[in-house]
Amino acid sequence: MVSVAARTVFIVLFVVGGGCVMSPTQKSAPLSLIELTIGDAQRAIRERRISCEQLTRRYLRRIAHYDQASGLNAIIAVNPNALRRAQALDRQYAATGHMQRLFCAPVILKDNFDTADMVTEAGSVAMRGARPPEDAFMVKRLRAAQAIVIAKSNMAEWAFSPYETISSTHGETRNAYDLSRVPAGSSGGTASAIAANFAIIGMGTDTGNSIRGPASHLDLVGLRSTLGATSRTGIVPLLSNRDVGGPLMRTVTDTALVFSVIAGADPADPVTATAPGRVTDDYSVYLKRDGLVGARLGVLRTLINTSDADPEVVQAMDRAIDELKAAGATIVDPFGIPDFGRLRSATGFCSRFRYDLKNYLTGRGSSAPIHSLDEVAEAGLYLPENEQAMQWAMGFDGPPQAQNPPCVGVQDDPRRREFLAGVVSAMEQAKIDAIIYPTWTNPAHKIGDHDSPYGNNSPVIAPHTGQPAITVPMGFTRNGLPLGLQLLGRPFDEGKLIQYAYAYEQATRHRKPPPLFGPLPPPRSTPDDE
Repeated sequence: MVSVAARTVFIVLFVVGGGCVMSPTQKSAPLSLIELTIGDAQRAIRERRISCEQLTRRYLRRIAHYDQASGLNAIIAVNPNALRRAQALDRQYAATGHMQRLFCAPVILKDNFDTADMVTEAGSVAMRGARPPEDAFMVKRLRAAQAIVIAKSNMAEWAFSPYETISSTHGETRNAYDLSRVPAGSSGGTASAIAANFAIIGMGTDTGNSIRGPASHLDLVGLRSTLGATSRTGIVPLLSNRDVGGPLMRTVTDTALVFSVIAGADPADPVTATAPGRVTDDYSVYLKRDGLVGARLGVLRTLINTSDADPEVVQAMDRAIDELKAAGATIVDPFGIPDFGRLRSATGFCSRFRYDLKNYLTGRGSSAPIHSLDEVAEAGLYLPENEQAMQWAMGFDGPPQAQNPPCVGVQDDPRRREFLAGVVSAMEQAKIDAIIYPTWTNPAHKIGDHDSPYGNNSPVIAPHTGQPAITVPMGFTRNGLPLGLQLLGRPFDEGKLIQYAYAYEQATRHRKPPPLFGPLPPPRSTPDDE
């Protein structure tokens, strides 16, 4: 048994020494932050090669060194409490020897997640400087699992754009693989930051594309979960009958760990009433290297061989199909959904942003700098390029149920319900476990190019049917632009999607960090500043 005195000495050494309780002769290779995972970081802390405080300092140093100097412009603010939180976690670990699941994992949040210790502006100058009274539900769960929110990321104003990430508060975010190109939208700030290794955990939101599109453009894993598997409480809405928050990560393993923490019912969000019994608290059980053996995957050719698809993307998709086969999957090619054209054109897509935003602002109480979208429109507090989006958002004044037809959820909207039934029925008939297609049929655009085809497949099915979908890296174009493979599953089949994505990731290892954001030069001062 360790004596109280000895334990006290250990705690003092750990905290004062930043967790590095080594003998003078003990040496260890410096911990690289490039592609560092949650497990890597926690292992290094357990082995006393680094402390949580030192790790946090190093990520903050990467942001300070790279973000603005490179022109990436992914980060809008760092958390002034991040180091205090890391120090507290060091003390707690030294005293107990116990780590929660996300211990010391640095998090970058999209600017529409409420944080009580930082402003939440949703990319809008109308919300500048506004701090919410409490954390979003997901943020509370991340912090309870001992993750550290270190920064907020830039986003498209009000999450309007799936194509680019430009806010009226902080300007334009660029693609970490090519600074002349877009990172897609609206979670492009999180995606570029995580791709550039500014943190381990990234959080975005997806109304139609905005997790999976940026993941595809930044060589990341992006999970849009089943509508109802996760809470939207404390997330600035765009369309709350389609909004989903979720992870943007470098690995499927870390995606599973984060999703295990954030998934589940929230009494304040009625849509999550379907989650109990259908989500699990440990998605890491699906991380199987042979997870594609026996899987049946349907190739949705109608979202691949389009007239404006980039030939390199089509070639990459065909190569991915071969890779999936080699990993043990049975491929059904082509896979079709009867009456797909009609179903996809009658999705029930409608505007309720004006209504949803008012409800959100009411919930923020006195901390809200505005009370309605009407104030934004009347004062002209939005980007000129969002004029059309604002007109669309202001087009209806009243509750969504009063629209004709009603602008509501999947089960209450016969068009969305029929679309879901049609997709699931086709999967059942062909005995398909998941549907596959490229996330985008074109690589990232040049900044300012609004004329070339996009080929954004993400909004076609999942946002309307409420089904889960995951994007995983599937290679690069000849000039080094990332491409993403998307897998769509039945409602609450996140476990299967994680299993297939993990097996594919492990078989191919397509993820590569952006060359522009390598290791930092050695620090000039103390090791704590590394």
